[in-house]
Amino acid sequence: QVQLVESGGGLVQAADSLKLSCVASGRTFSSLAMGWFRQAPGKGREFVAAISWNNIADYEDSVKGRFTISRDDAKKLVYLQMNSLKPEDTAVYYCAADPRFSTFRSKVAYWGQGTQVTVSS
Repeated sequence: QVQLVESGGGLVQAADSLKLSCVASGRTFSSLAMGWFRQAPGKGREFVAAISWNNIADYEDSVKGRFTISRDDAKKLVYLQMNSLKPEDTAVYYCAADPRFSTFRSKVAYWGQGTQVTVSS
């Protein structure tokens, strides 16, 4: 079992930056693929970014070049650095974990509770 707790959300203006953090507890963190999804009001949950156990990263097209995912295995943390934020980035952001990186976009075993990110224009 894996427990995930996000932090770092908030209200920012367009073009601002924000860094989300997610701390994990439970099974061996270093063997897990970690990532982030988001859900905007009235929309389904969508993939944002993922990072494998050996630091291979995958990004959804709309965030490439603006968002950076990273991990600190010693602290059991995964981060999402979000730069050049746009109003369309407004959503609840969820931390996620799964043993497999190859299917992360479509299948995730563990979820956090989410943190709200609001970007005003």
